[in-house]
Amino acid sequence: MAEKKMPLSRKNHLKSLLLQIGKMMLEEEAQEAQVEKMKYMEENCPTLSIPRCTQELQELCRQLHKQIDLVDEERYDMEIKVKKCSKEIDDLKAKVQDLNGRFKKPALKRVRMSADAMLAALLGSKHKVSLDLRANLKQVKKEVKEEEKQSGDWRKNIEDKAGMDGRKKMFETEA
Repeated sequence: MAEKKMPLSRKNHLKSLLLQIGKMMLEEEAQEAQVEKMKYMEENCPTLSIPRCTQELQELCRQLHKQIDLVDEERYDMEIKVKKCSKEIDDLKAKVQDLNGRFKKPALKRVRMSADAMLAALLGSKHKVSLDLRANLKQVKKEVKEEEKQSGDWRKNIEDKAGMDGRKKMFETEA
């Protein structure tokens, strides 16, 4: 069956009623938060009485410093708990993604790092590794050709081989 449409005036009236109820609920929540804040302040922050002499003032400063230290310790502990929880949440998200079979590749950032720095990061600062690529290469010695050793001055060789005597010497030495 086709549903009957609500008249526009009725729809607007209901919408305005919902907005009024929502507004009242928000105001009540704000008042409750204010009452809780005042209650907390009364419990944890006593009224401040300013002392008249310096000794009392110094004592008040010491007390305030102790309270500040306690608050800092609590804040530090909370930060550690939050970091631990966020790491667990990230691990669980990764496990869920693995179980689903869909894995999004993270956007990788280009990092400029030398090979020594990479090895130090991987192996830790205890192991200092110097990456000398040429150290393990095989060294090849060049062989000096015999002709270069014997040649000396090239003009003498040409004069010796010039003419019939020179050609005769060439054939005699080769044979």
